[in-house]
Amino acid sequence: MLQISNSVSILENEIQISAVRSQGAGGQNVNKVATAIHLRFDIKASSLPERYKNRLLTLSDHRITQEGVIIIKAQESRSQLENRNEALLRLQELIKSAVAVPKKRFKSKPTRSSQRKRLDSKTKRGQIKAMRRTVMD
Repeated sequence: MLQISNSVSILENEIQISAVRSQGAGGQNVNKVATAIHLRFDIKASSLPERYKNRLLTLSDHRITQEGVIIIKAQESRSQLENRNEALLRLQELIKSAVAVPKKRFKSKPTRSSQRKRLDSKTKRGQIKAMRRTVMD
């Protein structure tokens, strides 16, 4: 069981995990052993609350397909167990980040001193450029 929050968790049978061969260099071990993990999680068929499902389906993440399936591939480690744990951790973080409500931003005005500094620097820069002009007699 994968714990998302205090009240929300995902059952193991809702997550499909399969071992595949890793990509890239690695010698004979890459050709013999399936250490990479392919994790598939169907959002629509899961036992997640509707709020979680809706937030996940509206995300524009490359790991979520049009059908609403999250696909995660973990292959950083040489150990299948470590890659499995990494894939589950990524799924947990993705779901947590989708549900987290972003902090409301309040509009702010620049301070009076920052406005003064900006105008002073503009004036100074203008004076420097004026000194470069040709002198007329």
